[in-house]
Amino acid sequence: MPRHLSLIVLALTLASPLAASAQSSLEARLKTFEDKAEIEQLLLDYGRHLDARDFGAYAALFARDGEWVGGFGTVAGPPGIKTFMEKAMPGANTARNYHLLSNFVITVQGDTATAWSRWAFVVPNREGGGAAISQAGRYDDTLVRENGRWRFKRRVASNDTGGPAAAK
Repeated sequence: MPRHLSLIVLALTLASPLAASAQSSLEARLKTFEDKAEIEQLLLDYGRHLDARDFGAYAALFARDGEWVGGFGTVAGPPGIKTFMEKAMPGANTARNYHLLSNFVITVQGDTATAWSRWAFVVPNREGGGAAISQAGRYDDTLVRENGRWRFKRRVASNDTGGPAAAK
């Protein structure tokens, strides 16, 4: 074999593990990016379903043994969470209030993850024109991949502003 061909074969042989390693690293980084995007969508769907009072879809965001912890109490499992929220917030959202969700910090490690985020509860002015933030706080989440989808394993909702102001 001519010398230049030997050098090419040697270079390709040495580069092969490096290329495989780079490909593996690229695939892992892409998977983490996809996981973070799915988790971000989970965090946003939580607020969307809560504001729409779609407690079936809301409860489905939790793992089989998922737990919600907040100012209303603590409850576990999607059926329990659904029933709990229906009692805590009965009827349609006729006031048209809503949550603003922001500041997502998501850390993925395999099939588990943690997330931290901020929430604000917005109440439109009943007389028209404008709105006010009546409460605000943070979420501390533990997440798990269950049946190929990210779900809340534990969601802790903390209110950093105290309860809503009393009506005058």
